[in-house]
Amino acid sequence: MTPFRAIRAGKPAYYPDQTIYAEYAAGALGLAFAELDGGTGLIFEVSGAGKRSAFGAGRGSFFPQNTATAATLANDKHMANVLMAHAGVATLGGDYFFLHDRHRAHRAPGHEREDACTLFRSFGGTAFVKPLNGSRGDFAQGVSGDAALADYLDQVAAYYDAIVMQRMVTGQEYRIFVLDDDIVYSARKLPPVVTGDGTRSLRELRSVQETTLSSHGISSVTAKEPDATLDTVPAKGELFALTGRTNRSAGGTMDFAEPADAAAAFATARSALSALGLRAGAVDLFTHIDGDPSALRVIEVNANPSIRFLEDAGRADLILRIWRHTFVSLGLIDV
Repeated sequence: MTPFRAIRAGKPAYYPDQTIYAEYAAGALGLAFAELDGGTGLIFEVSGAGKRSAFGAGRGSFFPQNTATAATLANDKHMANVLMAHAGVATLGGDYFFLHDRHRAHRAPGHEREDACTLFRSFGGTAFVKPLNGSRGDFAQGVSGDAALADYLDQVAAYYDAIVMQRMVTGQEYRIFVLDDDIVYSARKLPPVVTGDGTRSLRELRSVQETTLSSHGISSVTAKEPDATLDTVPAKGELFALTGRTNRSAGGTMDFAEPADAAAAFATARSALSALGLRAGAVDLFTHIDGDPSALRVIEVNANPSIRFLEDAGRADLILRIWRHTFVSLGLIDV
């Protein structure tokens, strides 16, 4: 039995992963852990060395070693791209656009919905689009054609105020987790996979999967999609990768792996965090962009990344390493 399975026993299904990891790390390091919200795990406290620190799950940050300013900059994908580009870090670029007229008087021109359509057409009518402050792969997808873009913007506007639009590229995607310039791990990100049953089409199989994702607050990408290949019926047992989002929360997977040019990728990840003023974070990047083995660009930086992958991979040691860094930064451990 893993240490996490024992802690999860008797807790509700929605109990936050990071709360479980904090309880495990606190126990392993001789610190006191207290859940403060009636068993929900949404608010907890860790104490040690005569000090105590509170944490909030959900949108709360589990990495207080990052300043609020740095975390906020990283969460805004446009601001993060500007700062990384200023520091010489290659990104996917693009621009941001607002989806509502409110507050229009307070912003510079060139970032309205009609401007998004203009940039989209300059990209040849195909682009990768995602919410400006989104996470977990929600509404992060490729869009082709004016009608599909209009439909996408209408859907996203119900949940977000703004989007980022970037030129569509292909490549190998990696996540590199960094703590104070130390590379904790590198992993290859892979798309979700569905298994054929010999009767249902790819569209139907994906719809079933995304119904499950919807209950976790992750958007569907099947609406008004004209791709005829999705009507193919895979043979029973045949595996089919759903290209697009690779986020674990959207059904993607990760495997420990290093890019072909690990030294360049790790240097880029360190530079990306430094540009944003972060001490802890996960850098998602593309290598082999459009088939070019020397091309490497940062997709985005996550200042509050999930580490459930490490539990699934049986790496409690890395979870402990990450949380120890947090506790040390708060002065809960004497060093």
